[in-house]
Amino acid sequence: MTEQKKPASFSVLPKIINGGIAGIIGVTCVFPMDLVKTRLQNQQILPNGEKMYSSIIDCFRKTIAQDGFFGMYRGSAVNIILVTPEKAIKLAANDYFRYHLSTPQGKLPLHMAGIAGGLAGLFQIVVTTPMELLKIQMQDAGRIASADRAAGREVHKLTALSVAKQLVKENGIFGLYKGVKATGVRDVLFSVIYFPMMATINDAGPRKTDNSGEAVFYWSLLAGLSAGMTSAFLCTPFDVIKTRLQAIKKIEGEKEFEGFFDCVSKTMKYEGPTAFFKGGLCRIMVIAPMFGIAQMVYFTGMGERILGMERKKTV
Repeated sequence: MTEQKKPASFSVLPKIINGGIAGIIGVTCVFPMDLVKTRLQNQQILPNGEKMYSSIIDCFRKTIAQDGFFGMYRGSAVNIILVTPEKAIKLAANDYFRYHLSTPQGKLPLHMAGIAGGLAGLFQIVVTTPMELLKIQMQDAGRIASADRAAGREVHKLTALSVAKQLVKENGIFGLYKGVKATGVRDVLFSVIYFPMMATINDAGPRKTDNSGEAVFYWSLLAGLSAGMTSAFLCTPFDVIKTRLQAIKKIEGEKEFEGFFDCVSKTMKYEGPTAFFKGGLCRIMVIAPMFGIAQMVYFTGMGERILGMERKKTV
């Protein structure tokens, strides 16, 4: 058996293309569940003890009844546009750092795999923060509109462009980075857990028969699903904090938050520790298939095919 060596070079462009395509396909498949997750995480128990949604199914039912089936894709346009660079950065950066942190024999110790994943998560927040901020306003708009109608108030139409313009007008470009600290904590921690776990599971599976050394497609799907499920659950508290900090409009009676620690303190005080796992099942049902699908698509090497380049096995 010949000694394994890492490739002599690393091509970034095909990895970026692979990541962009993978992100679009993955997000399109799971967006309705992501909308439900956002609404469940943002709803607070009002002073009278009422909640708008009692469960995942109840949220689906009420959203479709109010906005129709396509209401489940509210905010998807901005998400799909921005998820292309976001997933391109995340997946390509992880491979890039894995390549440069590996030994000449192509081996990558677990702690180095964690560092590579963490750096990928850190790089992605440049795009993730404004994408999530705009997406959350659009996804939560239906919940706010329902409360306004019930109270007899005028309902204003909301668009991603109008939200972006208002944020930039009030706070400059940094207005689009509301909640960046919480986003950074969530994404770095997620990537530190996800990428090493996914690679370990993927490396343990059956290989393709074309001598490429790559896992068969269904194993890559399973690796992404398993790692995504675990990472999503462990990072849910930070996702709840991020989502609440980024929700600009609140229903009357819901609390405002001054920052990361104020959100943690008030949520714990008024709703208890279980509030940090609101939408947790939804989040798992979003992240696990999204990353499973995205990882499977990423490994198909569509970017190399588009560019007419030879595919090389990554570390």
